[in-house]
Amino acid sequence: MELYRDITKTPQERARDLLSRMTLREKVGQLTQRPYGFRSYERTGDTVTLTGEITEEIDKYGSIGGVYGLFRADPWSGRGFANGLDSALAVRVRNLVQEYALSHSRFGIPLLFSTECPHGHQGIDGYMLPVNLATACAFAPALTERAFAVCGQQMREMGVDLAMLTVMDVLRDPRWGRSEECLGEDPLLVSQLGAAELRGIQSAGVDTIAKHYCAQGEMTGGVNTSAARIGLREVREIHLPPVRAAVRAGCASVMATYNEIDGTYCMANRALLRDILRDELGFRGVVMADALAVNRLDQLTGDRTASAAMSLAAGVDMGLLDEAWGRLVDACERGLVPEAVVDEAAERVLTLKFRRGLFEQPFVPENTPHRRFTPETHPVVRELTEKTVVLLKNEGVLPLDPTSAQRIALTGPSADDVYAQMGDYTPPMRPGACVTVQAGLEAYAARPGTAAVICRAPSPGMFDEDEHEIERTLAAAADCPIVVAVVGGSSNRFGGSRIDQNGAVIPDGACGMDCGEGVDSASLRLPGVQLALLRRLKEAGHTVVTVLIAGRPYEMAEIERCSDAILCCFYPGPLGGEAIARILFGDLTPSGRLAVSLPDSVGQLPVYYNSKQSYEAMKYGDGTPKARYAFGWGLSYTAFSFRVLRAPTTQEPSLTVAVRNTGKRAGDAVPMLFLRRTRGIAVARVRQLAAFGRIHLAPGEEGELTLRIGEESFLQCDENGRERAVPGRFSWYLWEGTEDRASGEFTI
Repeated sequence: MELYRDITKTPQERARDLLSRMTLREKVGQLTQRPYGFRSYERTGDTVTLTGEITEEIDKYGSIGGVYGLFRADPWSGRGFANGLDSALAVRVRNLVQEYALSHSRFGIPLLFSTECPHGHQGIDGYMLPVNLATACAFAPALTERAFAVCGQQMREMGVDLAMLTVMDVLRDPRWGRSEECLGEDPLLVSQLGAAELRGIQSAGVDTIAKHYCAQGEMTGGVNTSAARIGLREVREIHLPPVRAAVRAGCASVMATYNEIDGTYCMANRALLRDILRDELGFRGVVMADALAVNRLDQLTGDRTASAAMSLAAGVDMGLLDEAWGRLVDACERGLVPEAVVDEAAERVLTLKFRRGLFEQPFVPENTPHRRFTPETHPVVRELTEKTVVLLKNEGVLPLDPTSAQRIALTGPSADDVYAQMGDYTPPMRPGACVTVQAGLEAYAARPGTAAVICRAPSPGMFDEDEHEIERTLAAAADCPIVVAVVGGSSNRFGGSRIDQNGAVIPDGACGMDCGEGVDSASLRLPGVQLALLRRLKEAGHTVVTVLIAGRPYEMAEIERCSDAILCCFYPGPLGGEAIARILFGDLTPSGRLAVSLPDSVGQLPVYYNSKQSYEAMKYGDGTPKARYAFGWGLSYTAFSFRVLRAPTTQEPSLTVAVRNTGKRAGDAVPMLFLRRTRGIAVARVRQLAAFGRIHLAPGEEGELTLRIGEESFLQCDENGRERAVPGRFSWYLWEGTEDRASGEFTI
């Protein structure tokens, strides 16, 4: 028996033996992931046949590394309920593709199946969650892990091997259209929540692809895939912590991204891909290219074959959707890259396949009953959604009294728009699968004992530039003292947007989006005449409750002036309307905290809270000196007191506090411990998040929390660009809600 067939050998031993039997073309095949999986089949009713998209690629190499996007459903794929793959069909088609690969490979080499899961499985009836930026506002790693475990279970039953998760991007410029995919502006928060997402998926037996490496959230002017104009210290302090956390969490793959840092594309950055990722951080998995990213190297080489060779030599193992990787046979024959480098990459891909057991069990059973994954069957999405909503402002308006026979007008373009609260990378939603704000409020008003009346008022469209429709809004709301105005933007691709080859949107005036991949913005103003709508409602004497549903921060100065209360809801997902209604009427006490700072104006940028001590962030003569609402901000319907039981010391760098609910409602306190270094070897941050927690308390109840400071909080970059623990003096601050609750100093 050949060694590679011996299950008693390690996956790496089996991979090396198989590799020794393969031709160069077969090895290169393992590095390709070119097919657009959603084009690999044609469906007529329940009959499915494979297309040349997949069969020709397999025939060319005698099997390939994997297939991307087989299960994907959205406007880019062109797949929906009629021609896409529900759970039963997905398994059948996945097996059909796998069978073709096995039967056309000399060695029966199976395929890996990868799919997108930035906030749920992007397939028919995918279990969808709030977008990452919303999830981050919950500051709840354990809950996040539980939610993503459900996504993992669904994907595992469909035969997914690799799930792509956006867990490395730190949001540094909210003009970026992909802001919604980030887990906030702080590296510690992104690290802890990103690791939680990975662990959740992996707990179900699905491996993960962590993206994007590196510093994609630090682009120029907020423009997608543009240069990160930063140095090595900024890379290490802000952008490497989530990478380190992803590696420690056990991700099987890391995706190298489009951008360049100091003139070197990440796709060809040996220092990033080999010296740091592999040698320093100890990553042993597969480095995958972002979609068509290798093509960018043509600017340097003028030769697509040389571009593939350059990327492979730098440390990228596997392509995605590009044809460049298929030219590696040519590259080896031309002497552009040694075959040994191809072997190194192919060994990693084969090792992953052996480790997953695909050679022994390449198929998914088709006779297993398929479970439904819905909020009813898996309610963790409800718990998560409820904790993501942030109360920014409340002038004694909220919660609304459900027993009062008051007329409440509901208006705004996002009030009853399903996709306006779902975000990018969303599959088609079935009727009734998403609770909009209108549906949530109407359902609440229909409860026994609720006297409040919800009156739907018309509204200008999200991108309308004509204020004429506002007159109809004012007329319809004339006898309603309170108006709930649901405003914001959208990443809705279902409105006819044009989409590029790599899946990014091609922005134009008709795309119907102001956020999402490819839709960057020079302005952070609410689209259309929505600001005018808020202003006119306020001028008419209404009490205005603004519900802001968005994929990125907006300029808040005028929104704040025109609102008596503001709820901030980054795309809250399918149960967003239900959670918002319950918070508005006081069934729930809001406990979300901002994971990203909200500016007064776009001219303040960058306005992230953790600027360097070397300058006073955003101090202009014609503007305010800080964010309108800073990272960590969030109001509640109750109040908390804090008593320090044990302050951080040299011997024990942790803070233990007693937390008491001094209000009249149950609620969650979300204390955060910040540090400010005052002695060290390099310029430090004004503040940096060192730990956070969450505790639920009934009125009058007291609990205890210990916030432990990790060693990463004491690291600094030396003159050689290496991180090391540096002794110093630290000020500490305990923040909760809107202010510091305690402070002190200690030395390390």
